[in-house]
Amino acid sequence: MEDLSVFEKNIKYEFKNKKLLDNALTHTSYAYEHNEASNEKLEFLGDAILEFVISDYLYMNYGKLKEGEMTKVRASVVCEESLHQVAVRLGFSDFLHVGKSEMVNQGYKKPAIMADAVEAVIAAMYLDSGIDNVKKFIIDNLCQSVKVASENVGMKDYKTVLQEKLQKQKKEVHIQYDIINEEGPDHDKTFTSQVKYNGKVLAIRKWKI
Repeated sequence: MEDLSVFEKNIKYEFKNKKLLDNALTHTSYAYEHNEASNEKLEFLGDAILEFVISDYLYMNYGKLKEGEMTKVRASVVCEESLHQVAVRLGFSDFLHVGKSEMVNQGYKKPAIMADAVEAVIAAMYLDSGIDNVKKFIIDNLCQSVKVASENVGMKDYKTVLQEKLQKQKKEVHIQYDIINEEGPDHDKTFTSQVKYNGKVLAIRKWKI
């Protein structure tokens, strides 16, 4: 396990109460094995704080968006995929406490576990020093995602477009998206993904977070 001071440098925030940070990085699998508190309650609080901060940011900075559009933008930003990207950029996987079973399965790299840890850290930061530092952390890490989502709001996502085009050709359409390879360190990882159409590979591409 890496020194947590390195993690604090990554997130640009130094905790006064180090126990809060340690708790935020403790997955249920580790907590169960060591009879400790997990980060689940912090995750619950962090989720609510995250939604509030992004809602406030949208209201104050994207006044031209309608209520329904703001809801869609917020949903696309406050989601597992978006938070996983934040966790990867900040190197969360090097600092998570996970149990033996999750360690074997590289659970510390699972998107859901990493995304949940981001929410837990947000809550821990809030409890440690209040809302101002939390808002800075959230906006610094998600403002670009908000910008992209706001520009694309109202547009159909690529999965929907592909689904509709293929359904014009056949009644039975099964589309499957998979990550088939990962290369490089966590902070600069390249993924290879593929899409299958009724069992046949339709396309393969590489991309970075």
